[in-house]
Amino acid sequence: MSIIKGLETTFNSVYTEYDRWRPTYVKELYDDIFDVKEINSSSNVLEVGIGTGQATLPILETGCSLTAIELGDHLSEFSKYKFRNYEKFNVKNLAFQDFECPPNSFDLIFSASAFHWIPEDIGYTKVFDMLKSGGVFTRFANHPYRDKNTNNIHIAFKNIYAKYMPGSLVGDEYSEENAKNRANIAYKYGFIDISYRLYHRTRTFTADDYTLLLGTYSDHIAIEETTRMKFFDEIREAINDNGGIITLYDTIDLQLARKP
Repeated sequence: MSIIKGLETTFNSVYTEYDRWRPTYVKELYDDIFDVKEINSSSNVLEVGIGTGQATLPILETGCSLTAIELGDHLSEFSKYKFRNYEKFNVKNLAFQDFECPPNSFDLIFSASAFHWIPEDIGYTKVFDMLKSGGVFTRFANHPYRDKNTNNIHIAFKNIYAKYMPGSLVGDEYSEENAKNRANIAYKYGFIDISYRLYHRTRTFTADDYTLLLGTYSDHIAIEETTRMKFFDEIREAINDNGGIITLYDTIDLQLARKP
């Protein structure tokens, strides 16, 4: 999905739906993070763009002190309540660009499906400054791909998207080359020990559930409401006309980089 300026605030209007329909991340991803950087009760951690906390719980369960940055006020309040039982958790409702702290403050900084909203030079430079020496920056994201076993749905979707969101339904399945290129960005900003991992899974939805998921995507939220409802009706009909079930093939990419 291409990034359109201004859409980064759209999730704030659908925070309950976002929490219900957006996926969490696989256990193996956290195992790989902790293999690179041990996190425990003495660790200081920062999350950039918590949203509704889809990536947060496994980090909190280490007992660390975790500060989360979130631009959306509804998202911030939701996450604050969701993790209210963790005494060493707090949320800052502001843009990451406006967050200030002393240099060399954090052992781990992570961002899940959020760091792409921040200009590259600002984001990486700021993260590097905030990390302690030996600290790790990790970013990860989920990349859903079309149902590979139901080509009729794919054909129908191409026609529907051409009508309502021309040019948006493009692109290949997320690849190892994509992950490698994204990981290598960190080299430009002084990071070392850069690596990446890929994980795969499937998720299955009914027609109704799939349109509820689509309703949490920033570019879909931005469509005028009456038009969006017609769009979703056609998506729902395409799925129901082809068995009533759609399977998404997810690729999750993880990038890791260390501050010298």
